[in-house]
Amino acid sequence: MMPDLDEYKWIIPDFVWELDELIDFEKLIKALPDADDLAKLLPDFDKIGESFASLKGFLSPGAPGETAFRATDQGYDNDKQFKKGLLGELILLQQQIQQHEEEARRATGQYNMGSSQQKRKVSDKEKIDQLQEELLRTQLKYQRMLERLEKENKELRKLVLQRDDKGIHQRKLKKSLIDMYSEVLDILSDYDASYNTQDHLPRVVVVGDQSAGKTSVLEMIAQARIFPRGSGEMMTRSPVKVTLSEGPHHVALFKDSSREFDLTKEEDLAALRNEIEIRMRNSVKEGCTVSTETISLSVKGPGLQRMVLVDLPGVISTVTSGMAPDTKETIFSISKAYMQNPNAIILCIQDGSVDAERSIVTDLVSQMDPQGKRTIFVLTKVDLAEKNVASPNRIQQIIEGKLFPMKALGYFAVVTGKGNSSESIESIKEYEEEFFQNSKLLKTSMLKAHQVTTKNLSLAVSDCFWKMVRESVEQQADAFKATRFNLETEWKNNYPRLRELDRNELFEKAKNEILDEVISLTQVTPKHWEEILEKTLWERVSTHVIENIYLPAAQTTNSGTFNTTVDIKLKQWTDKQLPNKAVEVAWETLQEEFSRFMTEKKGKEHDDIFDKLKQAVKEETIKRHRWNERAEDSLRVIQHNALEDRSISDKQQWDAAIHFMEETLQSRLKDTESVIEDMVGPDWKKRWLHWVGRTKEQNIRNETKNELEKLIKCNEDHAAYLANDEVTTVRKNLEARGVTVDPCLIKDTWHQIYRRFFLKSALNHCNLCRRGFYYYQRHFVDSELECNDVVLFWRIQRMLAITANTLRQQLTNTEVRRLEKNVKEVLEDFAEDNEKKVMLLTGKRVQLAEDLTFIDSAELNPNFFFNLVKISYCCFLTSKVQLLPSH
Repeated sequence: MMPDLDEYKWIIPDFVWELDELIDFEKLIKALPDADDLAKLLPDFDKIGESFASLKGFLSPGAPGETAFRATDQGYDNDKQFKKGLLGELILLQQQIQQHEEEARRATGQYNMGSSQQKRKVSDKEKIDQLQEELLRTQLKYQRMLERLEKENKELRKLVLQRDDKGIHQRKLKKSLIDMYSEVLDILSDYDASYNTQDHLPRVVVVGDQSAGKTSVLEMIAQARIFPRGSGEMMTRSPVKVTLSEGPHHVALFKDSSREFDLTKEEDLAALRNEIEIRMRNSVKEGCTVSTETISLSVKGPGLQRMVLVDLPGVISTVTSGMAPDTKETIFSISKAYMQNPNAIILCIQDGSVDAERSIVTDLVSQMDPQGKRTIFVLTKVDLAEKNVASPNRIQQIIEGKLFPMKALGYFAVVTGKGNSSESIESIKEYEEEFFQNSKLLKTSMLKAHQVTTKNLSLAVSDCFWKMVRESVEQQADAFKATRFNLETEWKNNYPRLRELDRNELFEKAKNEILDEVISLTQVTPKHWEEILEKTLWERVSTHVIENIYLPAAQTTNSGTFNTTVDIKLKQWTDKQLPNKAVEVAWETLQEEFSRFMTEKKGKEHDDIFDKLKQAVKEETIKRHRWNERAEDSLRVIQHNALEDRSISDKQQWDAAIHFMEETLQSRLKDTESVIEDMVGPDWKKRWLHWVGRTKEQNIRNETKNELEKLIKCNEDHAAYLANDEVTTVRKNLEARGVTVDPCLIKDTWHQIYRRFFLKSALNHCNLCRRGFYYYQRHFVDSELECNDVVLFWRIQRMLAITANTLRQQLTNTEVRRLEKNVKEVLEDFAEDNEKKVMLLTGKRVQLAEDLTFIDSAELNPNFFFNLVKISYCCFLTSKVQLLPSH
């Protein structure tokens, strides 16, 4: 039945002509069933022919209602080509029904001409009633014939689909059109959630007042009672996207689950309803009543019309107790968000058993679609409406669109059961058919036959849906292509020399850079490590060595006492503080070097977009890293052995110790001079040159300093602390000059003055000991020179060198590798945390690359645009060969 498209090859995409390269058609043909096998699956056309023959005999001349059902000769000639086969018989019958309806309308018009001819029109009225009854009977026969053919077609397709499922060759076939379309909607839904945009692809949006029968209509279309229900309470608490498609078995499954629910079994139906209710309640946040999160459900079964529907929470007029205060506004917002899609088909459900004036949803729909170009109106509970409504003309006004202030493409009246939740779909369909067969609404032509039953409704909605898909899917694909072009142009103008790397690709690039920088730690020379460690460790412990070891020992009177004091204090220091300080210094040094490599700019190649990520990785790695606990114990033994050694082997080591001691004392003396200057204020040169003066306190300090310096000049062997009588003497001398001084201020000033005096004396002694190595070798026998302080600084210097060497070995052999392992773990954790990546990799460049990646189907989903093209092409073929989308 396919037309010759040789002249239209330019219309068909190139990939269609390349299918023979991708698919082995010969193997596919061999795998298909034989014609004989297919013939066994076809229905008995002889019996169907006999049925049509009897029907044709009923419609032939001479039968009752000959005038109403006889086709004109001209119509017969025009439709001669269709009268061969079953389809021709149906078309002829449909044309006869249309002709009969026209005659009935003409007869009705003649009946209403005036009261003057009322008596003559009695016979016409009887004729009208007879024609209407015959019309109804013919329509019912036509409907039954269609249903019988559809049932046979349904059984045939079910057998074919079951046979295809058993065939191995079918497992790799592509998905159906509606499944591809539903996947596209799911992808766009995720894209909307991330980027706050809206797609304009069609879907059927089911809206209505609460308890108007929305869910029941949806169940009739899906042919299964799949939704939870309650008496008068809100059951639909979040949007539910239902994808209907054809399949051999009637099953349902969720988008994020592989479990299939058999809709022919009541246990599975109850489990499905319970699962939907659980998902709805879980999606609702605390303090809310409804949720915007969409639940995706797929329903497959033989004979289902293929489409995508979204069931929304029912619109309410009043917020009752137990509901969140903003429930009404939230439901309006959700409904508007779905209906404002210009390609969404609005299925407006109105409860026929309540007064039309109480409707809320009709006003909302008329606001979103004032012209009614994409709205289908459905009046539910027509059986109750016929019983309760005093004037049946009111129902006619609703169906004709004259009562509500809204317009629609079509109007339908349906019955979705007797209100019993345990009713099956088959019993509801039988009840609906029986009701309309006996209803006065059809007998009096208030309702047309094509406007009733959920079957006709589903056919009309499916036809409208695929028409909308055909019109909009190409526009959506073109819109994505245009967006792609715009984004590429913006990238080329802003970042002409950079690749289009999205957030994940940037993270991988940053990850490689960070790992390279960690590896660079292993390339740091041992000399560099030891120099940094030794220098930093001495800065940390120098104050303790000078204040707590050297100065107290220097106050002793002989060398024996000096050495004893030094040994005791060094032992205490090594046991309690020194190993811990050394490990702290090593860890801080490792952090500093790691930070230096992480933050060091690599010239023109440096990309500052990674700075936040590198900083976060550095901080998290440092937080996780723990130094080996056994390091302190081994380090304590090494340091204790190093400090016990007093033997200086050569003059070079002696000179090094002298230099080390001299640098340390000069540094301390400089610091002391600075403290004294702050205490007493600027000297006379600075006061004259910079025009600055002393404060009152500085004047008092200066007078106290001068008095204490006199005390030291009188006794250069003075002890480190002032006696109480000396403090009193200094205070009285100052009071004699009119300066009132507190004893604490005198002692504080004395500490700095004596410290300066001691450091100067120690430096002078250090210069004398430059030539004392000879006397040291002779243990200072027959010599007044004693250089035990030089030996102390040599011991300290040697301990620092050995400690630095030990820490360097621990760093390079153990800690750097453990740090590298921690960095890898942190990067792996960050790679799995999308929120962390979004927070650390930000900026216009990243966002632009992310948009490009999504639009680029090869990056996000290789089938996305391919599916769009296939959907568009299938719709094109559908429009050309006049096939239904379900085919």
